[in-house]
Amino acid sequence: METWHDFFVAVAGAAAALTGLIFVGVSLSLNRILAIPRLPGRASEALILLTTVLVVSALCLVPEHSPKLMGIEFLCIGIIVWYITFKQDLAILRETEKEYKKHYRLNILLTQLSTLPYIIAGIITLCNGYNGVYFLVSGLMMSFIKSVLDGWVLLVEIHR
Repeated sequence: METWHDFFVAVAGAAAALTGLIFVGVSLSLNRILAIPRLPGRASEALILLTTVLVVSALCLVPEHSPKLMGIEFLCIGIIVWYITFKQDLAILRETEKEYKKHYRLNILLTQLSTLPYIIAGIITLCNGYNGVYFLVSGLMMSFIKSVLDGWVLLVEIHR
């Protein structure tokens, strides 16, 4: 895992910075976000995904971390985050007007592409050692993409 050190330091730093920016941005636009029923859920989802990136990256930096323990951590975190975000996405989908449901289904797909790789990485890390970390990368990157898109909606689109 030593060869991954710089990657996870960079990812953790980026996740921490983006989490802080979204948190401040949401705080500045809180009244407007709370006025639109679906937006608080998207805000929490962006923060959950970025916090997940930060936590997973920090766990990958723990020295002499066994692949078994790491796999269990990825798997547990992945299942918890998948469950929370999927439940939240379904609730938001139910509240979404018919004309916007297709658009929100795409949002759900992006969330799934962000969370499921953590579960896959956990299983592969448990079975094949550190090779599972390669699957983790797609989850980390999709989490960044999804969170930045949510951040854009929360901070720019609501003011149009």
